[in-house]
Amino acid sequence: MVLQSTTGGETRRPALVSDRMRERVSVSANSGVLTMTEGIDSCQYDDPAAHSEEFDRSLLRSIQEASPDGILVVDGDARVVSYNQQFLKIWGIPAERLVARDAQEGPVHDTPVLLKAAQWVKDPEGFISRVRELYANRSARDQCEFELKDGRILERHSVGMFNESGKYLGRVWFFRDITMRKRDEAVLRHLASHDALTGILNRGGFFEVARKEMQRARRHQHPLSVLMLDLDHFKQINDALGHATGDCVLSAVCRLWQGSLRGMDHLGRLGGEEFAVMMPDSLLAAAEVVAERLRAATEAGVIVCEGKEISCSVSGGLAMLDSEDENIDSALLRADRALYRAKAGGRNRIETAQA
Repeated sequence: MVLQSTTGGETRRPALVSDRMRERVSVSANSGVLTMTEGIDSCQYDDPAAHSEEFDRSLLRSIQEASPDGILVVDGDARVVSYNQQFLKIWGIPAERLVARDAQEGPVHDTPVLLKAAQWVKDPEGFISRVRELYANRSARDQCEFELKDGRILERHSVGMFNESGKYLGRVWFFRDITMRKRDEAVLRHLASHDALTGILNRGGFFEVARKEMQRARRHQHPLSVLMLDLDHFKQINDALGHATGDCVLSAVCRLWQGSLRGMDHLGRLGGEEFAVMMPDSLLAAAEVVAERLRAATEAGVIVCEGKEISCSVSGGLAMLDSEDENIDSALLRADRALYRAKAGGRNRIETAQA
């Protein structure tokens, strides 16, 4: 069905309406406007040719401004032809930098814009270098993350623009602030690898660190020692004073140990009152000094939980990774056996596994 309207003797461009919509359409002869009347509150369509260009421009601008990304569009000569407010906000760029000062000046070249952006980037040389690579390789696409000097993390996407015949028209840049997302991911990673009670590595986190440390020790031929620790008579504390007090003791002991360990050492809770320490770059003699320091600090410490003063001690077993170990479990097994010897020998002591 074709509807044609006339206003003042002038024939408007025909509008096509499907048979299914026939009864939902009415035409006003006075205005020449096609009006959808059934099922739509007030949706009017004037002659598309009269406003299509204006509509397209408004649509593009609305899409750009609604985007969470900072958008910059440059033409084939790297001149700025479009951008949104989010782009200015992310980079702290005044709008005046991107607006031609007079009609004869034409679009602003992107060089001052990129130099302004590079001032914020933690690695400005790498940022500029990658931008130049993308301009040199017009068909290249880019997706990367980089950090700014103020701690923000941005995600960048970029793609070249080509017409149907393959002519290069320019490049589009998208920048998104992903700082909060990265922080959330870091929190989730921490929760997955750390013990909720004590804040130290949990079993999975400890073994992941141990695997990496073993690989590093093998690669650089460095020594690696492991220490197994078990609080003496901890069950008696739980039974006599309750699990809340037991949890308080575990947390306090871990804080005490963390203050006695070196920065390179890794403390993990393997379960209950059983703990392990990974000591990179440590021969047995050096590891024994660290182990004894932990034992002495535990014995001397007085832990206060809910007004109660609690004393405790710890037993430990120490072992060093040797050349025949296929994985860290072998060294931990030797340390665990040494731990049992320490308990059998009266507790509150450190035993060392002999190679």
